[in-house]
Amino acid sequence: MTSQPSGFPEKRTAVVTGAGAPRGIGRHVARKLAAGGWDLAVLDIDGDAVEAFAAELAAESGRTVVGIGVDIADPASVEAAFARIDETLPPVIAEVNLAGIASPASLFELDEATFDRVMAVNAKGTLFMMQAAAQRMIEHGLGGRIVNTSSITAYDGGGTFSKIGYAAAKAAVLGLTRGGARELGQHGITVNSIVPGPIDTDIMGGKLTDERKAGMSADIPLRRVGQPQEVAGLISFLVSEDASFVSGDSVFVDGGKHMV
Repeated sequence: MTSQPSGFPEKRTAVVTGAGAPRGIGRHVARKLAAGGWDLAVLDIDGDAVEAFAAELAAESGRTVVGIGVDIADPASVEAAFARIDETLPPVIAEVNLAGIASPASLFELDEATFDRVMAVNAKGTLFMMQAAAQRMIEHGLGGRIVNTSSITAYDGGGTFSKIGYAAAKAAVLGLTRGGARELGQHGITVNSIVPGPIDTDIMGGKLTDERKAGMSADIPLRRVGQPQEVAGLISFLVSEDASFVSGDSVFVDGGKHMV
């Protein structure tokens, strides 16, 4: 039996992708983790936005926060980001993959270039980030947490906005999560996916109107769309020491929309 790390160090880093969008889940996650004692590397393809957010979060939380522009679909860009993290922050113990792009294209509208880009960001980007983070977690020997972002679209095939290409990419994330959990468990590293339903962020095609919210909420038992901070609460648990025996799971945060 492989021995498991007994606890996280006091000085530890969480890496959060997709933290550049003001109305995205990433910023809520970063704030939640900073409040919980984590130092942070916040990543986004919009380097200027994420660097400004990092400075803001550092000032308000008192934690060390580094903002880094990165294209997660480019392994060289990912490695460069982690090289900077290695130089400036404590050991990486948690890595949260929130960066993603949607696609409203239907089956016969989906061209190869769009499909390749959706798969590159959502699936390959998740893979590259997992590889870089897990390599460091193994080297540190302190265990770790990886949280990926799938979508209810992976289960229901698409809705009013994101459709087949996004569904395929987010289904791939589930496979990466389970494969990662199986391979990394021996190192005390858990890997889980969150599966959001409709959440009030810009990835839904812009700010949701009351009319759109009502339409999306019709088959949700809680009769409303979710808020980013509600997703952040789940992620905060999954990266905590309390979640040490939760791995390979897909945790729905959808108000009961998809019951299995």
